[in-house]
Amino acid sequence: MTRAALFDVDGTLVDTNYLHVTAWWEAFRQAGHRVSMRAVHHAIGLGGTDLIAHVLGDDRDTDQDATISAAHKTLYGTHFDRLQAFEDAGQLLRTLAGEGWTIVLATSADGAELDALRAAIDADDVITATASADDVEEGKPAAEPVTHALELAGASARDSVFVGDSVWDMQAARRAGVTPLALLSGGIPREDLSRAGAEEVYDDTAHLLSSLKSSVFAR
Repeated sequence: MTRAALFDVDGTLVDTNYLHVTAWWEAFRQAGHRVSMRAVHHAIGLGGTDLIAHVLGDDRDTDQDATISAAHKTLYGTHFDRLQAFEDAGQLLRTLAGEGWTIVLATSADGAELDALRAAIDADDVITATASADDVEEGKPAAEPVTHALELAGASARDSVFVGDSVWDMQAARRAGVTPLALLSGGIPREDLSRAGAEEVYDDTAHLLSSLKSSVFAR
């Protein structure tokens, strides 16, 4: 029996959510849109096009989407050389791998961004695969990113746990039949995560690591 520990990356393993917020906010500003950082923050975790739609609405000028996304990518890219993993993020993955869990990352990042994130986590020796948003037709909160990660792990939904920091992560995991576990490190309130389906909520990776023996991973 293969057990999979599926992990979101931004805001879950690496402290990047607020970098994304400021990069998206500036990208919107450059395109002539006045949006609040709060609105952007609550959309983090969605794919680029879905994030833009969530912030600007479906009646926006979609011809701007590519320009806004490109600006965000350029602005966020200036931080690649100093991304920082949350405390014990790499140790959490190694501990779970040592207990027989197959580790798969589920992220919309690719290329240089993914390389920078994996370098920050520093646990490539135990990461089996990475499920990218480019590999699926629908991003979170659809189930497809999670089911794709399960396929890469060779695991069933009932034997797996998905760890994330956004309501979109929790909703996607529930729709895929995977137990969702939430971390507060992305800045989303506990109540929102619980309402979205989180089975358990922990402060961050260090808190989860210290609580593994009493968590869903132990059950």
